[in-house]
Amino acid sequence: MPKVIRLYVKAITGVNRLLFMGVALLAFVIVPVMLYEVVARYVFNAPTVWGMELATLIFGPYFLLGGPYLLHLGGHVSLDLVHRALSPAWKRRSDLFNHLVIICFCAILLYYSLPLAMQSWAFRETSFSAWNPQIWPVKFSIPLAVSLLAAQSLAEFLCLLYREPSSRPDEDEVQA
Repeated sequence: MPKVIRLYVKAITGVNRLLFMGVALLAFVIVPVMLYEVVARYVFNAPTVWGMELATLIFGPYFLLGGPYLLHLGGHVSLDLVHRALSPAWKRRSDLFNHLVIICFCAILLYYSLPLAMQSWAFRETSFSAWNPQIWPVKFSIPLAVSLLAAQSLAEFLCLLYREPSSRPDEDEVQA
């Protein structure tokens, strides 16, 4: 693998790993907020105007920004039954094709989400609820996450492309 590609793969995977670790900490915000809301609502019959909305606004970026590193870890849903039935050469071809599809999907999603995020920022869009927080930062997490997912998919594609087909044993062979 050429050095520049190795550096790209290492850099984008590192950025996505750091972001993954950072957004994982958001669970320590979401859980107490939800707990507070549930106790306030059902024990004291005094629901907050901000609890559920804050949890929802945090969960969106939490979910989206963890996805690119999860792609690297192989944690996304896949048709494992079909994939295991393929020969190593066809698995590689299938994975290469899948990464191209992911990159195309991300390009389309970026094309449609970035103008909406920019518009939301320009108007300082709020939720129009009783609490009324600004939601443009949450909307910007969509094009950011899509861009990082495309970059990670490209990194995975390049790793597969430059890897010798016989240089890494198949997972099934390692387990046997």
